[in-house]
Amino acid sequence: MGNALSCKPKKDSIGNGLVSRSKRISKSQRMSEEELLHRQALAMAIQQHQLSQRFEGSMSRRIGGSTSSRRHTTISDSFTNGRQQVPILLDNVETKKLVLVHGEGFGAWCWYKTISMLEEAGLHPVAVDLTASGIDNTDAKAVTSLEDYAKPLLNYLDNLQEDEKVILVGHSCGGASISYALEHYPIKIAKAVFLTATMVLDGQRPFDIFADELASAEAFMQEAQFLLYGNGRDKPPTGLMFDKQQLKGLYFNQSPLKDIALATVSMKPTSLAPIMEKLHLTKENYGSVRKYYIQTLEDRMLSPDIQEKLVRENPPDGVYKIKGSDHCPFFSKPQSLNKILLEITQI
Repeated sequence: MGNALSCKPKKDSIGNGLVSRSKRISKSQRMSEEELLHRQALAMAIQQHQLSQRFEGSMSRRIGGSTSSRRHTTISDSFTNGRQQVPILLDNVETKKLVLVHGEGFGAWCWYKTISMLEEAGLHPVAVDLTASGIDNTDAKAVTSLEDYAKPLLNYLDNLQEDEKVILVGHSCGGASISYALEHYPIKIAKAVFLTATMVLDGQRPFDIFADELASAEAFMQEAQFLLYGNGRDKPPTGLMFDKQQLKGLYFNQSPLKDIALATVSMKPTSLAPIMEKLHLTKENYGSVRKYYIQTLEDRMLSPDIQEKLVRENPPDGVYKIKGSDHCPFFSKPQSLNKILLEITQI
């Protein structure tokens, strides 16, 4: 949401308006590399769609030590040779199950790094595809409410054992989905983690979180270049979809190229109805669950200033900050994100 980041033009090293043969070859090589990258991403996407259906981690390993909770924590990638430096003790945690809820346009596939790291630590991550997302084939225009959109998450919570609890992790507009779940299933949720997410107040729409950066809803609705009209141009828009350059500028300004390629072939249109719906949240339900917010300090989709405003207006039990992360820390700073999730699990 917002304007795409414009790229700085590269300087032409060839004088007098001439383009050398070597430069033509270089351009051709870049095109070939990009095609290869997209082919690799397609293969990865297929693998991650399969991964999205794996609900239970089979690996369980105890690592000695403990951590203490802190209200404000800033994290950077402090891992050596790919090994975790976070001592954890999982024997006495309230739950080992984390439910990972993607944001707009994404799917369960986006959590593939996080799933692997959490499983390695002995936790049991679950990544769900919300309606019309990931491998769910529902047409985005058929999603007419937040309840429709969050139905797979609600069904999952509804099917939990009576005494079973989970930790919800919601990314971006997935914050609205987990807020809705907190209101309806508070006794099944041990903690909620808002990952650079829309942490709304009672009576607020997810869209309102972006209002300061996007201007009014009316102005936003006139930006037809990324709006989709599933019911015809004479009807209100039903969804939105950014192009590749907009995605890269807004979401992935710090992410690896392979993850960007994976995202550009895997992301789907976002249904508008869920982000335009006001949430009804009560102290008795939503307010009864502990909440934690993870801020990303290089975020161009939900700016650090907006994230600060969210935690001021709706104070969580803890705030974490990830240095050098764009809007998608599961791609740009996966180790830092994993470290925070492990700490929150033990609080």
